[in-house]
Amino acid sequence: MLRDVGGTINYQPSTINRATLFRPCIDLHEGKVKQIVGGSLRDDGAGLRTNFESDRSAAEFAALYRADGLTGGHVIQLGPGNEEAARAALAAYPGGLQIGGGIGPHNAGTWLAAGASHVIVTSYLFEGPVFRLDRLEALADEIGKSRLVVDLSCRRIAGAGWAVATNRWQTITDYLLTPAHLDEVAQHCEELLIHAADVEGQCQGIDEELVRFLGDWGGCPITYAGGARCLEDLRLVETLSGGRVDLTIGSALDLFGGNGVTYADCVAWNRGAR
Repeated sequence: MLRDVGGTINYQPSTINRATLFRPCIDLHEGKVKQIVGGSLRDDGAGLRTNFESDRSAAEFAALYRADGLTGGHVIQLGPGNEEAARAALAAYPGGLQIGGGIGPHNAGTWLAAGASHVIVTSYLFEGPVFRLDRLEALADEIGKSRLVVDLSCRRIAGAGWAVATNRWQTITDYLLTPAHLDEVAQHCEELLIHAADVEGQCQGIDEELVRFLGDWGGCPITYAGGARCLEDLRLVETLSGGRVDLTIGSALDLFGGNGVTYADCVAWNRGAR
């Protein structure tokens, strides 16, 4: 649902008659809009694999998403040096974008005041590999669950499904993606954001098993990212999840230098031209 109040877009995800939507993204690294291969980002910079770096600012992308009526998108700060660009994006689309990257109780309210519709939190919720439910409960109490998105981006664990990965997907935690754990988290947030880190940025296809699992659970709105390569993947995610999971497309999108799917087609998909 999209409500325009005093020039600010207030995004409220609908759980009625759900259908898979394209969710836009702005990934920031060193102040630039980039597409990076999942799992290659480390503190020392070694092994970084960048698919795309844009000459356009984060604010320009945000203004484009606003003009095309795209909601529920996210701005992710990949490391330090991105705050200025992130603030500019939020100012260009107030109330229309979520913000993630280094979010905790010390700055969540500040980012909401800067124009974010929601804050996205992940690493703060873990102490090493251990999930801290008390931290999630406290943050939800502080800002309201309706303004909170939990990032449960994950990696495959042989014989165990998927485990949440934190710290730029380098730390594998003890927190497995199970229906019970998803139920636990969903009590305290509005949405989940889940990157399949093993396929993120590779444009070799989505993790179909993960998307099906998330759709079968379907306890709250979910955005999945990782591996999308063509417009058909939107239809595939809708089929596998029963329309209960949305899809972010990054490196395959022509907007980010890809050749698998056009941004115009994704906008048309959201407008119902399928």
